[in-house]
Amino acid sequence: MKSTTKKNYKKELNAVKALLPELEEIINKLRADSEFRVEEKAKNDLVTTADLASEAYLVDQIKELFPNDVIWAEENYSKLEELNQRIWIIDPIDGTTNFSHGFAPYCISIALWDRIELVVGLVYELAHKQCFYATKGEGAYLNGSPLQVSSRSKPDESLIATGFPYTEFSQVDPFLALLKLLFRETNGVRRAGSASYDLCAVAAGWVEGFFVQGLNAWDVAAGGLIVKEAGGELCDWDGGDKWLMGNQIIAGNNPIKKYLLKRIQGIYPGLASA
Repeated sequence: MKSTTKKNYKKELNAVKALLPELEEIINKLRADSEFRVEEKAKNDLVTTADLASEAYLVDQIKELFPNDVIWAEENYSKLEELNQRIWIIDPIDGTTNFSHGFAPYCISIALWDRIELVVGLVYELAHKQCFYATKGEGAYLNGSPLQVSSRSKPDESLIATGFPYTEFSQVDPFLALLKLLFRETNGVRRAGSASYDLCAVAAGWVEGFFVQGLNAWDVAAGGLIVKEAGGELCDWDGGDKWLMGNQIIAGNNPIKKYLLKRIQGIYPGLASA
């Protein structure tokens, strides 16, 4: 008889939560240090000494805690691995430009992929000490309080989050056309500068929807699971399920996700997979 026991990932979640106090101290000390440096990997794509130290600490600790797992992180471990294994997907500081200017939000984002799906997601917003987290099938939480996506279903009552193009500008014109449409039809559009935080804002019901293109898996993995566990939905710009690896994502409650998908496909005909 096949076992129906559900796998529990609280051990993994609690292990990474326990790393946060020391990790926060490392980042804050480096931010205040006279040797703090900001470098440009590409136009408007920054890395700081704190990003590198944060990633190094997380990689070392996770390798010690879970030696058989793979690490996939933004700065020095960004090579795509085979997905049929356990992979920790890490953004050491999501919102580096915000962080380098002292402008919140900026977040640590940690997710665990277990062979076929995301099973752990943690986003820690450093400036306000907000810890968002979820494990598969167990709901989503902010500092211990359960999260639920917004019930607002009308676009004109809904707040939408997005991310602006910052390294690739070939699609600026259709993006601005889409914004012009959303300005007219929704309750407003916001750009926080951290995709992981935007997704957590969807999960918390602070915004009804989020869309963006040009991101990597470490930008959306943890926040994406948190949205799903808070009752939200995600898709790519084709309406499919390639939002983790496909460079494009829409998140929201069901009606607003559908609304955003319709408006995006109306502005970008035939470009969803481009």
